[in-house]
Formats: sequence, C-alpha cells, structure tokens
Amino acid sequence: MRQTRRAWLKGSGAAIASLGLAGCSETTEEKEPESGSGEDGASPESDEESTDAKPAKPAETAVAAEWNAMRARLWDALAAGEAGETGAGAAIASRTFDRFEQASGEYNAHEMLEETDESRYEAFEEALVELRTEGLEQNDIARGREEAGIADEQLRGAQQTLVGEPTAQAFDLQAFGTTVADSVMLASAGAFDAAETVANDAFERFEGAAVHDAIGEADSGVYERFERAMESVATAAGNEDEASVRSSASDALEAAIDGGYALAPSESAAGAGQIAAYQARGWDAAALAGLGGPSTAFAHAAALTVYRARAHDAAWLFERGKRDAAARVVENAFEHFEGARAHEALEEASEDAYHRFEEDGLDALATAIENDDPAGVDTAVDAIDDGLVTGIEALGTGSEAALIEAGFFKARTEDAVERYRLGENAVAAELVRGLFETFEANEADFHETLEETDDSLYETFEEEHLQGLIEACENGDDAAVDEHANGIRETLLEFETTVGSPAQVSAVESGYMAARVFDAGVLDALGASDRAETVVGETFEYFEKGAGGFHEALEDADHDRYESFEGALGDAQAAAGNDETVGATARAFNEQAVAATYTVVAAAGGSFGAAAASLMDDVYETFEGAQAHELLEEADQEAYEGFETALEEYIAALEASDAESDAAHETEMGVDEAAEAFATAALRAQFAVAGAADAAPVDGSADTAEETESAPDLQGGPNVVEGVPDDADHVVEMQATAYAPETLTVKQGETVAWKHAAGEPHTVTAFEDGIPSDAAYWASGGFDSEDGAREGWENGNGAVQSGQSYVHTFETTGEHEYVCIPHERFMTGTIVVE
Repeated sequence: MRQTRRAWLKGSGAAIASLGLAGCSETTEEKEPESGSGEDGASPESDEESTDAKPAKPAETAVAAEWNAMRARLWDALAAGEAGETGAGAAIASRTFDRFEQASGEYNAHEMLEETDESRYEAFEEALVELRTEGLEQNDIARGREEAGIADEQLRGAQQTLVGEPTAQAFDLQAFGTTVADSVMLASAGAFDAAETVANDAFERFEGAAVHDAIGEADSGVYERFERAMESVATAAGNEDEASVRSSASDALEAAIDGGYALAPSESAAGAGQIAAYQARGWDAAALAGLGGPSTAFAHAAALTVYRARAHDAAWLFERGKRDAAARVVENAFEHFEGARAHEALEEASEDAYHRFEEDGLDALATAIENDDPAGVDTAVDAIDDGLVTGIEALGTGSEAALIEAGFFKARTEDAVERYRLGENAVAAELVRGLFETFEANEADFHETLEETDDSLYETFEEEHLQGLIEACENGDDAAVDEHANGIRETLLEFETTVGSPAQVSAVESGYMAARVFDAGVLDALGASDRAETVVGETFEYFEKGAGGFHEALEDADHDRYESFEGALGDAQAAAGNDETVGATARAFNEQAVAATYTVVAAAGGSFGAAAASLMDDVYETFEGAQAHELLEEADQEAYEGFETALEEYIAALEASDAESDAAHETEMGVDEAAEAFATAALRAQFAVAGAADAAPVDGSADTAEETESAPDLQGGPNVVEGVPDDADHVVEMQATAYAPETLTVKQGETVAWKHAAGEPHTVTAFEDGIPSDAAYWASGGFDSEDGAREGWENGNGAVQSGQSYVHTFETTGEHEYVCIPHERFMTGTIVVE
C-alpha cells in the first residue's frame, strides 16, 4: 500500500481532528461488504445492471456520497459570490477545505480521494483553494466559477473511478438537484438575480453532462420533471417570486433524488446519495444564515471613510507648514486606494463619486499642496468629502451610511481635541462648528437617523456636547473640553450599538481607530511625539475595553487577524515611544484595520436564521416521507435517531439565531456548531444506508492491522521539543494549513519556536534556494539539505506534532523562506533576519 501522510499519522497514533460522531465507536477490520448482500452492498440482481469490473464496496459508496455533499458546498460558495457576498463565499470555501483536511478514520473523504486518484486529489485541493483566494477573495466571479467547476469535476471523476458509472451518474443527478436548490438560499436573501443565474448555470451544465442522456433513457418522466422544474426556478427567480422559487426548487430536487434511484445499481447507493443531499441542504441553511450579516458593500463603505480622515490630516499638516509631510499623506492615500478592495466598489456604485474623489479630490489636493494654494486645499478636501459621502450612500442604505458618518464625526472630534491641546483654540472651535453645521445639514442622513433612533440621545449629542465643545474650545476650558469630547464619544458609540449589528459597529470602530493612529502620525510629524504615544496608547486601551464589541467580534472571527491587529497597534505605540517615525507603522496598522473590517463583516450572520430554519423544516418534512428514511431506520436505529436529533437541534439553533433575547442564544447550540453536528450525523447515516455502518469514520482509530504495521512512526528529530522553550524570542503558530504569522521579522541571534497549534503534524523545512547563500541549512528533523528533508518526511521524520515545537536560532541576516512539506501548496512562511 502506498504510504500517504495520513497513513503515517495512523501508524504513529498521532491525533487527527475528529468528526465527533456519536454512537458507533469501532469500524470493521477489513473492507468487506456486509453479509447477505452483493459485493457492492446491493441486491444480487443489481450486479447485472452494473458495468463495473469490480463492484464498489459499501463503505466506498458512502465516501462517494460524502463527496457529493462537498460538491454542493463548492457551488454554495460560488452562489454567495454571485449574490455579491464574496467574503461569505470565501468563508464557505475555507470551511469546506478545513473539514476536508481534518476528515479522519479509515474511510474518509480526504484519504479516499488521495488513494483513488492522486492527480484528481491534487487538482481538487488546488481548485478549492483558488476558488477562495483567486476567485472570491479577489471578487473575480468568473474565476470562481471556473475553479468551482474544476473542483467539482475532480470529485465527479473520482466517484466514477471508485463506485462505477451507474452510481456516479446517480450522484451526479442528485448533485445538480442540490445546486439548483441554492436558488432558494439566494431568493430567501433577496438576491433574485443571483438565484436566476445559479439556476440557469445548473441547467446549462446539466444539458452538457453525460447524466442528461442517461436519465432520459432510464426514466423519461423523471427527466421531464427535472428539466421543467429547473426552468421554473429560473423563471420564478426572474419574477422575484420567492414562493415559486422554493416550490420549483423542491420539485427539482425531488426529481433528482427519484432519478438517483432510477440510475443507481442499488437502493442503498441511491439512499446514501439522498442523505448526502440532505446534508447539502444543511450547508445551504448555514450559508443562508451567514448571508444575514452586513454586506461586503458595507465593509467597502466603512473602509472609504478613512480616506476622508486622511484628507483632513493632509490639510492639517499643510496649515502647519509641513507641506512635504502633507504631500506624502496624499501620495500614500492615493497608492493605498489604487490597490484597495473599495476602489472598484466605489467606481461601480457611483462613477461620479469616484471621479470626484480621485480627480477633483486627491489629484487636486496634491496639486494644491505642491502649489502652496490654501484655497485649493480647502476646495479639494471638500470634494473628497462630497465624493466619498456620495459613494458611501450609494454603497449602503438607510442607517448604514449614518453609522459610518457617526464614526467619522468621532474621528473629527478627536482632531479638534488634538488641535486644542496644541494651543489652536480658535481652529478647534471652528472645526467643531463645521461638524455642527454638517450635522444640521443631515449629511448621510445622520441627523434624522439619530433623532429617530433616540430623541434623548440626539439632544445629548447636539445640544449638550457638540454645542458645549464649541464653547469650551473658545473659552480655553480644559476640563470642559475633556468632558464634552468624552460625551460625544460615548453618545455616538451608544448610537452605533443601538442601530448597528456587532459586525457593523466593528467596521465603524475599526475605521475610527485607524484615524486615531493616523492622528498620532500627524502629531509625530509636528514634533509632539509624547502626545503621539499617548494617542496610540489610548487607542489600544479603547480596543482592549471592547470598542463597542469590536474586540470580541474580531477575536471570534479570526484569532490570527486579531493578533496581527493588536501587534500592529503595539508597533505603532512602540515607534512613538522610541522616537521613531510613526507614519510607517500607522500605515501598517491601517492595513490590519481594513483587513479586520472585511474579516468581521464576512464572519457575521444570523438575520436570515428564520428563513434558514424554514429551509431545514422542509428537509425534516421531506425526510419523514422519503425512501431514505425507511432505509436508514432499517439499517441502523442509532444512526437514524442521531440524524433526526441533529436535524431538530439544528433547526432550533437557526431559530434561536433570530431571537432577540440573549437567553435564547445561551440555551441553544450555535448555528456553526449545529451545522457541523448535523453534517456529521448525516455522514454517519450515509454509511449506515450504504450498508457500512461500522465503517463510518468516527475517529482516527479505524486502522487495519496491516496498515498499522506498515506505517512508520512519525519522529521529530533534532530541535523538535515538547512545549515551547521559555527562552524562545518569537513563536510562530502552525495552524491547520498556515503559519501564523506568515512573515516574521527577527534580529540576528534570536530564537524562533514553531508551535503546533492545529491540524495534522507539520514540518518546518527551509527552501534551499530561499535562504541566504551563506546560511546553514535548517529544517525540523535536523537535515542538511532540502532533498534530505523531503526524503526524511517520506520515511516519517521531521514531524512537529501536537504539543511540540521546532526551535531554531537565526545567525544569518536576510530572508529565510520555508514550507510545510505535507501542506506545501498552502503553507509557506518567511523569516526576515535583521
């Protein structure tokens, strides 16, 4: 048997992330069919219909069914992208990859794909990653569609190899049914154009598929029902008729499942595919719940407001005679915008706003600064404000633009306070007076939204604190300035948390914090380095105290991003404290702040929980009368009960996600956890229906004696130690498929420890041509060459496993590039030694 990395894991007894199945805790010792059935787990007469030279084993059929559920998730990710929710789509693709990588047990989707066809396995993993990175994360839907198609084809081809053409065709038809059903998810979210696109795309792909003719020959009635239903879904979506989309998609899926029974060589195979279709619908519900957060357009809009703050920073520096510094601010803002995700979004939302911002604004501001033209500077800043407010309003609706405006008001209030502290009392008062006039003019609908939200809050903000701050600045009253500035902060944060979701508030607060750190850069340029350090310190403290829920939201959404965000903020504070230039670290922090905005928005969801629960109600109702219901109950009572229980708990979690009370969320399982539990229960049910209940991949213990004996133990080697040494200067966490941080800068002579944090065992292997020419080669396992390290891994050496770390001290300056051999396509890193 060819040794794969996963075979080594089994031989070493290394822990693999469990799928957490309840019930059956053992698997069969050999891959043999159940007694009383044909070799493929079907009735004897079904063998005559099969064209396979060697009938599939029941467990293999179950694995092939699991690949169908994964095929559905590919199209879920693309469907979210079609709806403009590329962040949510990328998250679906990422979670699909994680579940695939962490699949455990003898008969799991990952290892079986690798063993069935290694080239398809490699092509599938590459396409799945690029669906996320090159397609959805780059907002390139055409590329995403291409990669989804490639990944889907690899799984479909592997199904044919593993279980034969008849079963593969049955699964193919069922896969088309689940893809069409994505239209329900999109229509429920109001994305009817995307729903129509998805239905038409599925129809077009079906017309060109081999199963098109196969089902026509096997059951013409099913064929006609399926095509008619697909056409009806597209028509209903075009008419924005959600109820008809739902009913027609249900008809299409029912026809596809019926067709699966007509095509498959056995009821057990078709039944496993039907359970996988229910698993796919479970992932649809999770995707729908995930679409409930703020849109990516809101993240774009929130990111744009920082450019407004930067324009005013440039004007501030210009007024203080720092023309070169002002010009650099504009240049940096322009360069950043050219590569920003919000660039294209602004241009598409409002071409007029885009040109006003870039041409009448940034370009004109640079020219005015160069020409020492104060009036031109003022005009250009006004154009930037006007263009970006128009663009923000075009990207958002209603209270969304008002929320972003609230964050901008806080940032400008801070500008006024800093100018007051520098002795510019009159300038500070005039700045606040301008904010008062802007508020009265109802820019971005801020005035009316605040008043309609809470009249008392509105009066406190406008009459008590905004007006009070003007008078305090004019009177030189330090205590009153602090009191009213703090009142504005608190009042507007209360408004944000009242009107916005945690993700929306987080996006606003991220921009506000970026503006504050940029203020520190301005203060540093003006020679007020002590105050610059204080500003960054106060910003850090503000984040640690919660920042309206931003701290928790970011940490929950992506812990690595949270740590990078805090690290960049700490770097800015250190730069100010060490009399270093703050500008560069402020820009680096802004990159993290922008990334945090998109991360939190992409991870948010929940407002479509009721619609998602309704979708799963349909699954429950359909299952009760389905052929798979009887097959599952007869095959394994425990698996049957586990499936129904998981389905009920999933519905409850989705319903709770829409509940307003915190108690509802505390007493129910979270949506993500419930979705995973339901998928796991469905996986177990697929094995039961296929006739291989005991082979369900419970954990990594389902190894045959032969494999255990032939698989080498994984060994670490020199510098692989238990835990993390106390004297390590830096720690890099090895996540399931990434090093965190991916790039780390250290000083010559410092020691780095790579800590195993998640997933399978990893290696830390330097690229021989990616390290300085005078550096000694380094790698976990103590090898003296890259070839040696790769050969060592083939023999099970150089592994860093759970609870361990690899330690290396860097003596040679320059860039050191390295890789994890078993995750080479996805897991690389760089150490920069200074």
